[in-house]
Order: sequence, then structure tokens, then C-alpha cells
Amino acid sequence: MKRFLLTVFLAVASIGGVSAGGLKSLETFVQTVKTGQADFTQVVTSPAREGQVSRVKTSSGRFEFSRPNRFRFDYAKPFVQTIVADGQTLWLHDVDLNQVTARKQAAVLGTTPAALIASAADVQALQEDFVLADAPDQDGLQWVLAKPKSTDGQLQSVRVGFRVAGDAATATSTLAVLEILDSFGQRSVLTFKQMQLNPALAATTFVFKPPAGADVIRQ
Repeated sequence: MKRFLLTVFLAVASIGGVSAGGLKSLETFVQTVKTGQADFTQVVTSPAREGQVSRVKTSSGRFEFSRPNRFRFDYAKPFVQTIVADGQTLWLHDVDLNQVTARKQAAVLGTTPAALIASAADVQALQEDFVLADAPDQDGLQWVLAKPKSTDGQLQSVRVGFRVAGDAATATSTLAVLEILDSFGQRSVLTFKQMQLNPALAATTFVFKPPAGADVIRQ
């Protein structure tokens, strides 16, 4: 489970009858929302093995970001884990193992779900790494489907759902759901609650220092 959380963000369909809302919602979100914070729940479903049912694991925590290239996931349940991108380095802190993994951010974030929701400065930058398409409206949300142009990674596709309010002149686009499918058939669904748009976030939010005594692995 812990390894998959990192894979989701680091390695991590044809469409019929689509609406024209998803791409516009993504564009509005990227252009107008420069910082954000929300609670999240993540449900990971693994493919069923022969004679067995699918395995489902749930975790929850807090998500914050500052565009471009800074974000933070603080997992609180069922175990404590932190993922921080500070603009240069991507840090993963596993509290149970007392272990910190550090990777160069530029080398790992281009075609990940994090790039879609928090890292990219504009949609044009996203289109360098993803094929983006409108997806049908569902559950009161507008959706966009993103597929990485590179076939080398473990990420197969991402579907992003936005909740839209206001008219054409004053529309706001709020991130609501992120659905991630990897090449192993594992599906991860992150649902965001109480999303705050453009809050003032302290610069220290995205600063990470390995705890004293932690085993630090640099890759």
C-alpha cells in the first residue's frame, strides 16, 4: 500500500457523447487557482486475483499546493506518511520505517497526476506531456481525461472531476475528484473535501527537513 501511494504520484478509452466542459474547467482551475488546500480520502482498488475479490484500501489526510511545482500530501490514516515537493526535490517520509526518500523533482513529476492538479503553470505546459480530452459529465461534475504521451511509465490514464459554479463571466472551477489508473490495473480515487481556493499558505508549508535519525535515501 505504501509503495503504491508513491507510485501513484511518481509513476504515477475512447470517449463518446462528450460534453465540452472538462477542458474548460481544467483551464479555469489552472489559470485562476494558484494555491489550494483540502482534506482528501484515497481509495485504492487492486485487480481481483483468480478466485478472490478485489482488494480495497482506504487512506485519508490533508493536501496543499502552491503553483507551480510545490505541493504537500500529509497522510494521517491508517498510517502517517508525508509527500512534499519543494520545487527542487520530491520528499517521501515514511514515519513507521523512519525512512526518507529524496528524488530530483524535475525528473519525476512531468507525467504524473500531481502535474495535472498542482504543478503545471498552464494548460499548454500540460499538453506537452499529456493528451487531454473532454469526458462526459458525471455525478454533477465536469471531467477531463488525461493520458501521458510517454508509454514508458506506469501511469495509464487520469480522469479529473471539477465542480463548477457561477456564470461564464464569474465561473469558478474546484477540484473534486481524481481517478488514476496504472498499467497494473490498480485504480486510485482521491476525493477532495472542503477545498479552499487561493488561501494564503506559509512558505514553510513546502519545506521539508528529514527528522534526526531518519534513514535518508537519495535517488
